[in-house]
Amino acid sequence: MRVAMYYNNKNIRIEEMPVPKIEAGEILMSVEASGVCGSDVLEWYRIKKAPLVLGHEVAGQVVEVGSGVDKFKVGDRIVAAHHVPCNTCTYCLSGHHTACDTLRSTNFDPGGFAELLRIPAINVDRGVHIIPEEISYEDATFHEPLGCVIRAQRIARLSAGQCVLVFGCGIAGLLNVHLARFTGAGKILALDIVPFRLDAAKEFGADEAILPTEDVQACLRQMNSGRLADQVFVCTGAESAQIQAMECVERGGTVLFFAPTDPDVRTPLSINDIFFRNDVTLTTSYGAAPYDSWLALELIRSPLMRVNDMITHRFPLAETQTGFQVVAKAQDSFKVNIEPQKV
Repeated sequence: MRVAMYYNNKNIRIEEMPVPKIEAGEILMSVEASGVCGSDVLEWYRIKKAPLVLGHEVAGQVVEVGSGVDKFKVGDRIVAAHHVPCNTCTYCLSGHHTACDTLRSTNFDPGGFAELLRIPAINVDRGVHIIPEEISYEDATFHEPLGCVIRAQRIARLSAGQCVLVFGCGIAGLLNVHLARFTGAGKILALDIVPFRLDAAKEFGADEAILPTEDVQACLRQMNSGRLADQVFVCTGAESAQIQAMECVERGGTVLFFAPTDPDVRTPLSINDIFFRNDVTLTTSYGAAPYDSWLALELIRSPLMRVNDMITHRFPLAETQTGFQVVAKAQDSFKVNIEPQKV
């Protein structure tokens, strides 16, 4: 079978690999669509394990099932989670599924940028879902990134009527804007340095979308009856955004850091200005728990969740490197999908 083997962001080669052999409890899936995640192009993060086949936002069709698999059959249209938790450890039982050791050790074989992949038994057991008939393969790839955003907003305890500020309007920021609007947030302000993305943020639910060099606090106060943002989602690793986010949160509010920074970044923090008497919460979110992935697939069924409009590029497997470069450039793209079965 053909795979897109990652060596670095500018060196992704189409190579041949043996078709994975499945065992009891496993599934062999034909990959119909696989999204390029922003984490896929974090070269400092990925290069340590290269060469490897990336791709975890997958949707496809069952082509073979191992013995003991009774919930799925050949021909089923499915999505699959690449990381799944044990659901029994201290982390899982306290709601911190993505801190689970099992979740951090589970994965696909070889990855979503391949014609076929093997889904291990534990992933089949707790991370595979049937795609509803009304959802296309390409829309189904959103079950993973949207699941991550659902978890982030759940951790932040976003509630109806709250003022939301989103830093960075790539696909993660755009999904945060869109989900916040979908679930009844009050005023939403989005920030980005790319005009193309600012326009899209307004299209998908932001009341205002401005450059971070503008007076963000003044804009928030004008929108939000003199107050700053109740919820701040930082969907960019820019150090300036980390600092600015903490200056834009209202007393009693929450700043959630959704994107990682470069490894050497250390953000200065004033306990007095941020926490003392202000009751501000700083938190992070990584990945999605099983409930979040299931809920994402259900939300995608709604015509109000316009994920298909966020897909800007589609490439066959042979052009995976081009897809990576489009995502890394971060100018005129949101969701970039690779379609391994297309020539």
